Amino acid sequence: MTGVPIFAAMPPAQSTSSAPSKPADPLANLEQLEADLWDAADNLRANSKLTAGEYCMPVLGVIFLRHATNRYHEALRAIETDQAAGKMPKRRLTAADFKMRRALPLPAAARYDELLKLPKGADLGAALVDAMNAIERDFEALRGQLPKDYTRFESTLLEDLLRVFDSETLRTASGDVFGRINEYFLMKFAMQGAQDNGEFFTPPSLVQTIVNVIEPDHGVVFDPACGSGGMFVQSSHFIERRGESTAHRVTFYGQEYKTINLRLALMNLAVHALEGDIVEANTFYSDAHELAGQCDFVMANPPFNVDKVDAEKVKDDRRLPFGLPGVNKDKKVTNGNYLWISYFWSYLSATGRAGFVMSSQASSAGHGEAEVRRKLVETGDVDVMISIRSNFFYTRAVPCELWHLDRGKPAARRDTVLMIDARNLYRKVTRKIYDFTPEQQQNLAALVWLYRGESARFLALVQQYLARTVAEAAGIAGKVESFRAGYTALTEAVAPFLKTLPKDSPLRALVQERDTAGQGCRQTLDALGARIAQEWKKPCEPKLAAQKKFLAGLDALATACRDAVKSLDLVAKLATRVVDAAQKEAGARDHESWDSRALGKLEKELDARRKAAVEQLKAVAYFERQAHWLLSRFPDAKLVAVPGLVKVVTLNEIAAADWSLTPGRYVGVAPADVDDDFDFAQALSDIHVELAELNAEAATLAKKIQKNFEELGV
Repeated sequence: MTGVPIFAAMPPAQSTSSAPSKPADPLANLEQLEADLWDAADNLRANSKLTAGEYCMPVLGVIFLRHATNRYHEALRAIETDQAAGKMPKRRLTAADFKMRRALPLPAAARYDELLKLPKGADLGAALVDAMNAIERDFEALRGQLPKDYTRFESTLLEDLLRVFDSETLRTASGDVFGRINEYFLMKFAMQGAQDNGEFFTPPSLVQTIVNVIEPDHGVVFDPACGSGGMFVQSSHFIERRGESTAHRVTFYGQEYKTINLRLALMNLAVHALEGDIVEANTFYSDAHELAGQCDFVMANPPFNVDKVDAEKVKDDRRLPFGLPGVNKDKKVTNGNYLWISYFWSYLSATGRAGFVMSSQASSAGHGEAEVRRKLVETGDVDVMISIRSNFFYTRAVPCELWHLDRGKPAARRDTVLMIDARNLYRKVTRKIYDFTPEQQQNLAALVWLYRGESARFLALVQQYLARTVAEAAGIAGKVESFRAGYTALTEAVAPFLKTLPKDSPLRALVQERDTAGQGCRQTLDALGARIAQEWKKPCEPKLAAQKKFLAGLDALATACRDAVKSLDLVAKLATRVVDAAQKEAGARDHESWDSRALGKLEKELDARRKAAVEQLKAVAYFERQAHWLLSRFPDAKLVAVPGLVKVVTLNEIAAADWSLTPGRYVGVAPADVDDDFDFAQALSDIHVELAELNAEAATLAKKIQKNFEELGV
């Protein structure tokens, strides 16, 4: 009854048993690193009583400086290596030596490590301004754009901020890491409404979805409302994932109306080691780059529902081939949405593609807007429409549509439009914010592939999910063994005290429950380990019939993993409950063998190991579910109408529906779906998190109200 149940160690994965250990991947824990950096930087802001708007540009400038310094040292090491190997003469280095290695030739005054060496009491604000000026002198694209308002901050704040971004991890971090950190901080500032309600930042999952549909991999890429340049950054990621060079494949052009957003865009490109020709201009009235009819790709998230555009100034614009959408008595365009849509179409070359975010109102708007929409649809260039639910934007709760145009659409598809209603696809990030998981993004792209007849790409994605399921299954053994060790350590630590319990102690029943659950957990994990060892050593052939057969077997594996999660959770809960009951109800703290501090540490360790094992088990079920999502809806690897999700509609159908481009009008309603994987415990946890957020907001508001009353002398 007081013994220690031993979990049998599951067989190790054959593919990794003799593999050498790999160096730590800085991207592996990047989400935690991002969160930690933000917490540290935002705490500094809060303590200084600065607003997010005041703090935004200076912090992004520090991130830029840290990254520029890293790239400088990396380029310098490469140069010295080439010189030592005789590949480069030993001579005075020039700016070109650094620029050819995608680094800025930083003078000493602009290097992050040199700033940190300044003596105590030095004017750090002035030093940062000098650093930014030095960079601008040598890098024309950033001239006049870097933040220089550091002298308004106390030196102690600036010193603390510099140290936030000076960990050992960040000193050696790659461009990928800093690119991600920069995007994360842009997102967080957008969530705080740091600049014009976050209009400078488009959520990455929406940008990535657009990129996946239009695939901007060559030629001229133009964003006429470029904000912080996220469209360019995601395009570069798309190209580089294909193993190609962004600089060799595309040229970025942008226009941005607001100066601060232009500065953000240039810094964002620079921190990703990208270049682009971005100018300050009002796209409603100006084609600054004269790109009409010349763009291979147009991408944008323009401001919605603008109602003050001067109709007299734009009525003869060659970028409006479908005419004005409507003019009010003040000679203003009643809504600028269809100006944007017409501009995007007009910028495209004969084979160009466009992808952009647009207000949901636009897809079914009436009157003059409906007439423009009719003319656009009749061109045959509307390609894919995707509905997005509300709460994807960080500061606005409005739903939207992603429009995709293709002027090079083949004849076989010119009479059709792919309608996708993705409002039921989302991941809840916080109480107020949703996004797409990477897998949801890929699954949406797979619908487009099938529409375009690219079934091989669809099957390759299914194969990727099946292989990932098997790989995650192979990782279960180590995580379960770690949990077993943690469980054993905790139960052994309490065993001496449990042996002293009188026979009539109520605690004995709880110990028996723990041991019984432990025995059941061992049996569950033994069976799961045997199943993995015997059946799931390698993925199936990349053929549809083989994939379907393989997936049918994986369903049982996923179910077994879900059962194992419940068993592990129960065992861990009972083990800690025994400790708690022993202390509170059986006087364990007074026993000579009882060490509360050591037991507390063991409990925390067990919980961490439980979480790791549970996440591994859930990963198996998760990736199996992605393959199932695709093959259950499209079992022949061909696009078919799925109620509530997708349908290919003809132009005649669109004409009969008042030229509406709202996907929900065509795809119908999805049948009621019972979620067998519903995680009640996680749902309850989400509710508690939401309650905690609400309580925190209430406390902050109460403090603000109290402060206002005090200032009023009430």
